[in-house]
Amino acid sequence: MMRIRIVALATFVLATAMARSEQSLPDATIILFNKNTPDSVELAKFYAQKRNIPRDHLVALDCSSEEEISRDQYDSTIAEPVRAAFKERHWWKTRSGDDGTEKVLSSTVRFVAVIKGVPLKIRAATGYEGDVPGQGPIGNRNDSSVDSELATVGIYSRQISGALNNPYYRDFRSIAEFSDAPLLLVCRLDAPTAAVVRGMITDAIAAEKTGLWGRAFIDGAHNTSGGLQIGDKWMNEILQQLHKAGVPAVFDDTPQLFPDGYPISDCALYYGWYADHLSGAFTQSGFRFTPGAIAVHIHSYSASTLRDPSANWCAPLLMRGAAVTLGNVYEPYLQLTTELDLLNDRLLHGFTFAESAYMATHVLSWMSVMIGDPLYRPYTNWTQLEARRDGARGPQSWKQYHDFAVQNVSKPAPEFRQLARQFAARSRNGAMIEDIASMEAREGNLLVATTLFAQARATYSSRDDIVRVVLEESDAWIRLGKSKRALDLIRSVSRIVSSSPALPLLQKLEQEIAPKASSPAATPRKR
Repeated sequence: MMRIRIVALATFVLATAMARSEQSLPDATIILFNKNTPDSVELAKFYAQKRNIPRDHLVALDCSSEEEISRDQYDSTIAEPVRAAFKERHWWKTRSGDDGTEKVLSSTVRFVAVIKGVPLKIRAATGYEGDVPGQGPIGNRNDSSVDSELATVGIYSRQISGALNNPYYRDFRSIAEFSDAPLLLVCRLDAPTAAVVRGMITDAIAAEKTGLWGRAFIDGAHNTSGGLQIGDKWMNEILQQLHKAGVPAVFDDTPQLFPDGYPISDCALYYGWYADHLSGAFTQSGFRFTPGAIAVHIHSYSASTLRDPSANWCAPLLMRGAAVTLGNVYEPYLQLTTELDLLNDRLLHGFTFAESAYMATHVLSWMSVMIGDPLYRPYTNWTQLEARRDGARGPQSWKQYHDFAVQNVSKPAPEFRQLARQFAARSRNGAMIEDIASMEAREGNLLVATTLFAQARATYSSRDDIVRVVLEESDAWIRLGKSKRALDLIRSVSRIVSSSPALPLLQKLEQEIAPKASSPAATPRKR
């Protein structure tokens, strides 16, 4: 009983703090736009209206419309006008230091929304006055994203080489409670078209009303070479976080991406790595994310351009309906990219996208770019006690699983899975049954997993969901050495999904399994 009271109190305290923070979010936000680009002007007004941001918090920049600019262009057309606006509009309280430079003592603005049309990245500079290049591949670099530089615009430094440690990294407070005044949380509302940007804004606001419901698809790379294993560590940690929150997750830990034709349905969260451009299941015609979805694929140049709808990862993900993504404009090195497990954790705890992304990012004045509404809080209603009492909020099957997980998360894993199996069977919750089956399979309980996958298959009515659990169940049978069972299952479902994009995938798998299924080693011994 004491534990329950403590958890409830902690939740109430966090929810109260979040509510206080939410009340002041529009007043703590400014919008930067390019006055020379009509789309930028209109999108700035649109976002201000949708988020009730004061009109005098719109800052017009007279800057290039190119995505890549020089350091001098950044200083003269972006950094200096932004600093002037902060002082003229009394958003900063400053004083001059002993060396004559300005020091920001306090700030009423903490969020910055950069609108499509403002440059994206700053090319490397040579001979920059006041800069002292350091050593190694990080210390001597001064190319960066515009947004990451803007996050530190209140520091007034001429040192542009190397990365700056982010004081907000791994924090667990709203930015309103954070005392480091110069830090700004800069996110970008940008995409190949203005219509996509409008969709990012409206989808985020709509998703906040009931929460972001749906599945997570996590694509590990199974890469253990040269320090790259940290990426898989993030993916595995995300999986555990989602189990505790009751978010169904499909996890692929093979070196390949989710393949062409793989049935990705109701995708609210996607985390993956490490391919250089959009491929696999996301290239299917007509694929769309759930409105409000968060989708991130780690790659060195995932955000090198946001104007080409088919280049790299960020722009294509947004074109397919993701409301939020993030990436890098130049090579960041894996250890200095945004840590996806921290991002996911903070989002699940109800923080804004901007707060979550910056808590998860180790350095600033570097390569990262956060793309999406900075004020978006996809799981804000999970922190509000009144929302939990309202059984009508959120699609029933997703909410059932979430509520069950929150109530039973402290139980030992075997007991949790046993209770979850019983609850899911009673409620005929296919998404929950499939997720518990996946947990059992990862624990090596393959016979239990096959039974549960079969239950999920019988519960589902969607073709894509049925095909996916058939693939998962077949994999479990193969791992049990029963390739014939897997082959029969695949053949039976192939006959009834002849129009599915997954049919070539099923046929390929059938060809791979057939020789094993007919071999003596795969034939059960007679008794």
